[in-house]
Amino acid sequence: MKLYTPSQTQNIHQESFAFLEVQEEDHVLYITLDRAKKKNALHPQLVNELAFAMHYAHFESSIWMLVIAAKGNVFCAGADLKAMAGFAEPHSSSIPQPSEPVLIGELFNKIHKPTIAKVTGDVYAGGFFFLAGSHIVIAQDNIKFGLPEVKRGLFPFQVMAALLKVMPQRKVIDWCIRGYNLPVTEAEKYGLVTQVTNAENIEQEVQKIINELKQNSPSAIKYGLEAYDKISPSAEEHQYLMGMLMKTLGTKDGQEGMKAFREKRQAIWTGE
Repeated sequence: MKLYTPSQTQNIHQESFAFLEVQEEDHVLYITLDRAKKKNALHPQLVNELAFAMHYAHFESSIWMLVIAAKGNVFCAGADLKAMAGFAEPHSSSIPQPSEPVLIGELFNKIHKPTIAKVTGDVYAGGFFFLAGSHIVIAQDNIKFGLPEVKRGLFPFQVMAALLKVMPQRKVIDWCIRGYNLPVTEAEKYGLVTQVTNAENIEQEVQKIINELKQNSPSAIKYGLEAYDKISPSAEEHQYLMGMLMKTLGTKDGQEGMKAFREKRQAIWTGE
């Protein structure tokens, strides 16, 4: 990992996070998305904070695994469209800018530590980076999964690539081009979710996984995941997909889709 250096991340617990809560306990780094009022949408600095915390976990030998969770009833609504349009909200984060733009799909590939997603809220669009990138996903049984990009004049390019790692190709394409909500039980059937449980038991189920992982060699797991990284999509592929997103965003349909979303109306497509 090269967006931050070990010296930058070593004092992580003295840093000020605006959009995350980061806690360390008994070899586990807990990262919680803390932007519930905005449905934990991916603000640019939230992405930087996530990269910073994950770099710390990668560099720090005492961290054996990560648990990613979120506050509120939406785990993550995907990219903050207003921020993408240049209306990013101010913040008090002390996390520095990374050495180059963060590619979330690539970020999960490079951490080389087991990552558990504890999903207690709905997930949409770019929020699926967390699920597809995690090695184990424990989800509540009453949540919704949606890919609405095509209804906004966009397309989930990078999310599609991430989903293709864990789900059948035809199901991924069908989901991307139709933009529907996928029941969490179907997400488990198609491999996106490891286990579905109820709200009362999810904490217990996550703890079971943590306890089981602690019985295994952290070094062996690290090198195994490093080997897995070698056969995963490359940074160049993620960069290309980001470029395709920006290309789509620049179309008339892309501009109309975002405008219609902001104005809470049906988009009028032209195919341009």
